[in-house]
Amino acid sequence: MGIVRKTVFKRWFSLPLLLLLLTALALHAEVANRNTSYAAKLSIEGAIGPAAADYFARALASAEGSGAELIVIRMDTPGGLDSAMRTIIKQITGSPLPIATYVAPSGSRAASAGTYILLASHIAAMAPGTNVGAATPVQIGGISPLGGADEEDENSDAGDDKPQPAAGKPRSGAGSSAMQRKLINDAVAYIRGLAELHGRNQEWAEQAVREAASLSASEALRLNVIDVMADDVAALLQQIDGREVVVAGSKQVLQTSGLEIVHIDPDWRSRLLAVITNPNVAYILMLIGIYGLVFEFSNPGAIVPGTVGAICLLLALYAFQLLPINYAGVALILLGVALMVAEVFEPSFGMLGMGGIIAFVIGSIILMDTQAPGFGIDLSVIAAFAIASLLLFALILRMALKARRHPVVSGQEELLGALATVVDDFERDGRVMVHGEHWRASSDARLHRGQRVKVTEIEGLTLRVAPLQERPAALSTPEQEK
Repeated sequence: MGIVRKTVFKRWFSLPLLLLLLTALALHAEVANRNTSYAAKLSIEGAIGPAAADYFARALASAEGSGAELIVIRMDTPGGLDSAMRTIIKQITGSPLPIATYVAPSGSRAASAGTYILLASHIAAMAPGTNVGAATPVQIGGISPLGGADEEDENSDAGDDKPQPAAGKPRSGAGSSAMQRKLINDAVAYIRGLAELHGRNQEWAEQAVREAASLSASEALRLNVIDVMADDVAALLQQIDGREVVVAGSKQVLQTSGLEIVHIDPDWRSRLLAVITNPNVAYILMLIGIYGLVFEFSNPGAIVPGTVGAICLLLALYAFQLLPINYAGVALILLGVALMVAEVFEPSFGMLGMGGIIAFVIGSIILMDTQAPGFGIDLSVIAAFAIASLLLFALILRMALKARRHPVVSGQEELLGALATVVDDFERDGRVMVHGEHWRASSDARLHRGQRVKVTEIEGLTLRVAPLQERPAALSTPEQEK
């Protein structure tokens, strides 16, 4: 009997182990197959900023660790920050894997920072109906995002129908200032170096910076700005199969035909970074943080406003260090909030409050420079918070004025005009009872016990009283007086 039980036990115990072993072998086979036969696809859409750079770095590390043959960046961007763009380009040029940047789908663009990334990639590809170019840098508050065009003045753009200068010559106006010339010359040298790296058209690359030149996909292919024009990623992999590229200093022949395409999505950290570095979200977090701390300081011990405010303010400060923030805008916002709070505590018939609203709105508008593609604050968000702040300020002011009009209900001031009862007969000095309390009193008239009098003045701890024209009443007890 014992032997039979042992045999049954062994069979039931070995069955899960066998299933586990088979599952492990299947997973190993799948991983081994993927390590030699897949292309990792990333998607970069919208403005290129810290979130895009973080996503690319993590996706690149993941693809390298899992043995991908190729990385395809599907891109559609109006531009972005120079710092984030250069971070991505450094990772592309130093990558041990070939990287193909593909501007898609139809209607997409690789403007500004996207042009640099496209030229830096081992394979530059575009879908029909896309465009590339407009890579002139724009100075923003000490940070150099790559805007879409060089400007003759603050109101001009790359779309103006004006004659363009020859390549290699700076434009007049703002572009001829010393700082703008430095930015443009640095950008020209940078983009020519990227184009030279993979044998692409350096002259046009310079025009994209100096003249904000742009090309369609077919023109870019004809002028040797890109390598391939493909309808989709599968067609791209088919066309670049067998192409020789230089990766990390050594030549490599691409074998991409039939590769499985695996999309790498952003992880939770990259998604969180994308949310809080959105200018509108960072702006809202900053205001919630400021208001939370104001409420906490005005009502110590509330805890919740202070806790939420501190967290939101720290997140906003973290986001602002990654964004092209104008610190004059932050100062004006803080000044506006301070003036609105001062109006509540030191009423000035609305002067401080209106000044605070004006400073608040102006600071919000200039907080982010709208010339940076994708890094402006929506005016509807500014208007919503300005109106909400104005309504809150008006409500607090109304409550303060209403409280001021109410009669005093405590302290010595409340005794003026109060009715009292004479405790004992007296002439000139004696005692009266007010609100159940005995007070020293003085009067020019002779007063009798139980007589009702009115408090007319307060002299230290003595009440000045005057008799009422009524018959003396019985002396009320403290309990009755209450």
